[in-house]
Amino acid sequence: MNVSAMNTRQSIIDAAISLFNSKGFTGTSVREIARKAKVNVAHISYYFNGKGGLLEYLVSEFYEGYIAAIEKNYSLLTAHSARERLQQMLLDILYYQHDNRQLARFVHREVTLDTILIREVMTTYLMKEKYYFTAILEEGMKRGEFRNASIPHIILQLRSLLHMPYLQSQYLSEVLYIQPHELFFVRQYYKEILNSLNSLLAKPLKVRKTILVR
Repeated sequence: MNVSAMNTRQSIIDAAISLFNSKGFTGTSVREIARKAKVNVAHISYYFNGKGGLLEYLVSEFYEGYIAAIEKNYSLLTAHSARERLQQMLLDILYYQHDNRQLARFVHREVTLDTILIREVMTTYLMKEKYYFTAILEEGMKRGEFRNASIPHIILQLRSLLHMPYLQSQYLSEVLYIQPHELFFVRQYYKEILNSLNSLLAKPLKVRKTILVR
């Protein structure tokens, strides 16, 4: 793919993310995407096979990176404590979402809907997420780093904490006057997640020097 084609494709992606966030997927037309991206409508069909294909691409692209951030930490579990890996995993997820915050906002909202695409996401990416979270939590409990607790409940609470800033971004900015797009927020919010994790697992979780904070 030449540079011109890559630029056209990226323009479509950027326009779609912006419009899907402001108008919703069903409320956005292909013509609106083409107009905002300054491309021909035919380009959307050519590169993504229409609006549905574009949605599938965006959701899959987001979760590929999301799962990669999780897998990276899981692969290091044997050489580090489960506590360290879980902490770093949570931080990496927060940074990944921050770096892709507009896409994260759209995808997390879309996942709340019951559609064929989202059911496919559930059986692929989100089952992987569950597997890696479960494996780290089970290993931590086995090693005595965490208390024995209901893993599904912990995963549910962790996911809620991780995704909340993107599902509630308007509330954060307009009501609480918090700016979730700022890197400062990510760092402070990470500390609050560690506090929550500490109460969930009943063992102190301090930020270790091995945690790679930007």
